[in-house]
Amino acid sequence: MDVLHFIFGVFGNAFALFLFLAPTITFRRILKNKSTEQFSGIPYVMTLLNCLLSAWYGLPFVSPNNILVSTINGTGAAIESIYVLAFIIFAPKREKAKILGLFAFVLTVFATVALVSFFALDHKPRKLFCGLAATIFSIIMYASPLSIMRTVIKTKSVEFMPFFLSLFVFLCGTSWFMLWKTSRFPFVPNGFGCGLGATQLILYFIYRDKGTSKKAIPEESLEMGLSKPDQTNNNKESKPNEA
Repeated sequence: MDVLHFIFGVFGNAFALFLFLAPTITFRRILKNKSTEQFSGIPYVMTLLNCLLSAWYGLPFVSPNNILVSTINGTGAAIESIYVLAFIIFAPKREKAKILGLFAFVLTVFATVALVSFFALDHKPRKLFCGLAATIFSIIMYASPLSIMRTVIKTKSVEFMPFFLSLFVFLCGTSWFMLWKTSRFPFVPNGFGCGLGATQLILYFIYRDKGTSKKAIPEESLEMGLSKPDQTNNNKESKPNEA
């Protein structure tokens, strides 16, 4: 049973790593354009908090035999920190202030959970406290793309909802949901993530062909399953009249 647990844990970690790396194409676009455009930074900040809390929960003195949880979430925390930094640098002033505020909130919550659990609690109460904190903020992490889902429905365009991010939210949530049926802490938020990821994929397939941005979409946005729009008509319209 321990071998099976370890094997499924490795697969779960692989899907989680793909989830963390999925936005890299989006961030290539951000770096190239030096703008975050209409992409939302909230999911990345909340994913950072989830990774920090989950990595803490998986440490041996908090939750024994969960070292895989710590390793993958520690890796995820490092990756998400880079994404958050990119948003802080390239976001408009109003969005930048919001991301900085959320980032300060993330550090405060994590420091509070870590200090209280380490100095004020022991054994089972520590595991319970950290597990509850990780569960609550895992649910918030999975819920954070709701704003961009609302934008998709409103604009009928999936341009700013990256396809692979949605796909790996679904795969990661599903794999950990199936793996942790015996543990209520990872089971609940990953079940929520499975459902929300499925909803995002449904929205993607409903709206993928119904609307895109009027301006040309860079090659990097192929992450979202979008192709470059046909420029033929635009070229004809912009061609000066001949005498």
